[in-house]
Amino acid sequence: MTALREYQRLEASGLWRASPDDQRSDVIVSIGDATLVISDFRENPLAHWSLAAIQRANPGKRPAIYHPDGDPGETLELPDTEPDMIAAIEKLRAAVERRRPHPGRLRLVMLVASFLAVAALAVFWLPGAARDHAVGVVPDVKRVEIGKALLDRLQRMTGPVCHTPEGRAALTQLARRLPAKDRPGRLEVVRGGVQTTVRLPGGTILINRDLVEDFEEPDVVAGYIVAERLRAEASDPFARLLDHAGLWATLRLLTTGALEPATLDAYAQHLLTAPRPGLDTDALLHGFRRLGVRSTPYAYALDISGETTLGLIEADPFANAAPEPVLSDADWLRLQGICGS
Repeated sequence: MTALREYQRLEASGLWRASPDDQRSDVIVSIGDATLVISDFRENPLAHWSLAAIQRANPGKRPAIYHPDGDPGETLELPDTEPDMIAAIEKLRAAVERRRPHPGRLRLVMLVASFLAVAALAVFWLPGAARDHAVGVVPDVKRVEIGKALLDRLQRMTGPVCHTPEGRAALTQLARRLPAKDRPGRLEVVRGGVQTTVRLPGGTILINRDLVEDFEEPDVVAGYIVAERLRAEASDPFARLLDHAGLWATLRLLTTGALEPATLDAYAQHLLTAPRPGLDTDALLHGFRRLGVRSTPYAYALDISGETTLGLIEADPFANAAPEPVLSDADWLRLQGICGS
C-alpha cells in the first residue's frame, strides 16, 4: 500500500488494554509493515494489529478508540494530542475500505440497473408493443363501435351529419365508387369543424360540406377521399387513436374492451385541430390511378395556381383518357344538396 511508506516512521503515545478486565497501559504506537505495532516504553512489542482489521469504536469522537475487528474488548485509545496518528490510521482504514469487496453495493447497483431496464421497457417498448398488440387483436366490429362513439362526440362540434335521402343515396354511390382496400367504407358530410376530410377508426370518412358545395365537379371531393384512403393505408387510424390515448388507455381497452369517454373526447378534439399528414406525390398518383380518379382537379383545389402541385397536374394518370365518372351529373347534384339549405 503506497500510504504505508508515508507513515512508517510515525509514532504516537496512547493507552492500550488487552481485555476489559485489564488496566489501561501507556504505550507507544507505530505503523509497521501492514500492521499497527503497540509497544511498551522499552520498545517491547505488546500487540500487532492488522491495518486491514482495525475498527474504530467511536467514529468522529475524541479521544479516538480503536479495536481489532472481532475483538472489541482489546482497545487502543489515542488522545487529542496525537492528531497525526489518528489521521494516519483513518487514512489507512479508508484505503483498505476502498479495496474491500462491497457485495451490498454491487447488489444495489444491480437492483438499480434492473429497475432502470424495467423502466426503459415500460417507457420505450411497452407502449408500442401494447398498441401493436391491440391493433392486431381488436376486431373490426369493435373498431366500428369506437368510430361511431367518436362520431357522436365530433357532432357536438361539427353539427349533425347531413342526411337528405337523395344526398345519402348519392353519397353511398360515391363510397362504392371509391372503396378502401379492405372495405367499401362509409362517407359522412358534416357542416363544419372538419378542415377537409378525416377518417375514423372503423372506416368512416368525414367530409366538410364545402368540398361538395363549392366545386363544379365531383373529382375534387373524390381526390380528397383518395388522399384520406392513402393516409389510412400508410398509418392505421385506430393505431393513431391508441398512440394519442396512451399506454393506460390501450391496456384498459385490451382488458375491458372499452375506452373511457374522456379519452374519446380528447381524441375528437385532436382530430379537428391536428394538421393532416402530408402525402408523397408518387403515392398520390398511384392512388388516383388505382381508384380511377383524375388528379388535376384535386391539385387545383389544393393550390389554385398549381405551382405547388405541378407534379399532380403534369403526371395526371387520366390526362389523355377519361376514367369512369366518379358520379353521374344527377347524383352529383343530389350530393351537393345533402345538407339542405
